[in-house]
Amino acid sequence: MNYLDQKVWRANHSSVWKEIVSRFGQADYDDETKRAGHEATLEAEWEANAYSRSRQAAYPSVGDQLDMLMKDMKNGTTTHQEACEAVKDKYPKP
Repeated sequence: MNYLDQKVWRANHSSVWKEIVSRFGQADYDDETKRAGHEATLEAEWEANAYSRSRQAAYPSVGDQLDMLMKDMKNGTTTHQEACEAVKDKYPKP
């Protein structure tokens, strides 16, 4: 699991440990001061990607999107594009 995929920020989550160790090394994780700084950086990154998590939950399922695309091709409509644009309008990139 990626630390960005957490529903609620938890600094003690194993994915946060894995991210700190892979980016900065075990010594930085063991140093409480450095760890706190790295956790703050990761939390800021996590907050900056809130729109992405919201979008992911709001998009129709892959099956529904494929169904929309097939119907659009058959009928000459744009329901898939409209559905995706509605989600992007509701959760814009910062």
